[in-house]
Amino acid sequence: MSADPAVETFPGAVPGRYWHRLEDGRIQCDVCPRFCKMRAGQRGLCFVRASDGDQVVLTTYGRSSGFCIDPIEKKPLNHFYPGTPILSFGTAGCNLTCKFCQNYDISKSREFDKLQSQATPAMIAEAAVKTGCKSVAYTYNDPVIFLEYAVDTAKECRKRGIKNVAVTAGYITPEARKEFFEHMDAANVDLKAFTPEFYRELCSADLDAVLDTLKYIKHETDCWLEITDLVIPGHNDSEEELERMARWIVDNLGPDVPVHFTAFHPDWKMMDVPNTPPETLVRAREIAMKAGIRYAYTGNVHDKEHQSTYCHNCGGVLIGRDWYELSDFNVTTEGNYPGNCKSCGAEIPGRFDGPAGDWGRKRMPLRFQRPGA
Repeated sequence: MSADPAVETFPGAVPGRYWHRLEDGRIQCDVCPRFCKMRAGQRGLCFVRASDGDQVVLTTYGRSSGFCIDPIEKKPLNHFYPGTPILSFGTAGCNLTCKFCQNYDISKSREFDKLQSQATPAMIAEAAVKTGCKSVAYTYNDPVIFLEYAVDTAKECRKRGIKNVAVTAGYITPEARKEFFEHMDAANVDLKAFTPEFYRELCSADLDAVLDTLKYIKHETDCWLEITDLVIPGHNDSEEELERMARWIVDNLGPDVPVHFTAFHPDWKMMDVPNTPPETLVRAREIAMKAGIRYAYTGNVHDKEHQSTYCHNCGGVLIGRDWYELSDFNVTTEGNYPGNCKSCGAEIPGRFDGPAGDWGRKRMPLRFQRPGA
């Protein structure tokens, strides 16, 4: 935590929802398992949640590092309204300290020069409607730390029929996650590794807390769930670890949760680690499917064969993918979900509501007029 000699003020901050006061006068933030304990003027490790002396406040409410319309597959979500555009945004800071962070300029930011875009929750929801987006993603940095902004925006989106997607590491307390995931329609959770040592030494976090979140999402919410594992050479890529992870997923979440094995590239504090070889991702996918996971994918590499979706029953191509461009779409739907294989009729887990969208690989930055301007 940061501590300045003089008490900081936080202009524009809004009250946080999860905290309590300790006997020694400090205030404890209860949003994530880090439980930062702060005196007046101090910030938590995430840097965006702080104590103003009376309560925890969120200092980045209404401010973003940028807005962009992405393909839904970029989140990545392969079974959630394929081919549709998603309005994506994040803020600054993070409650993990991953040495391999690939968005470190945002997540590790300790300055607000990254927060150059401003928009109210209602403005974001209206922008999603006007631009034809199916959903809004809370992403780039972890939305857990800007929970109040994310939840308020999600409420506005649902009023207008827009879906909500959380891209998160899942490091959140049981108290806070109940409200957070109640308002999310889909989540991609970054399961960074499957050893406590990895989480402790490279992320300053606890693996069990993330596993608990995964079980909660799957079994106690209606939120569609997919998992991403960034495969880092020499750190979490052993066959034994990948097999244990896959078996845990099947045993605790079931075989229908899609898993994305994505390629690492040298970044931030791990510049000495090489890129993940594509064959390592293919091997991870094979291990996962052998363990019983029905839908496993490679990511961050050009690999049409292993990024397409195949029916778990007949093996036919359901959704062809070349990066974010879709080709084949052999899923029939009635209502919102699930879909069915056109060839054999098998039920395909996910969220589908008709033909695939045609957004493709486009990325379109958005700019908002400053509220009140």
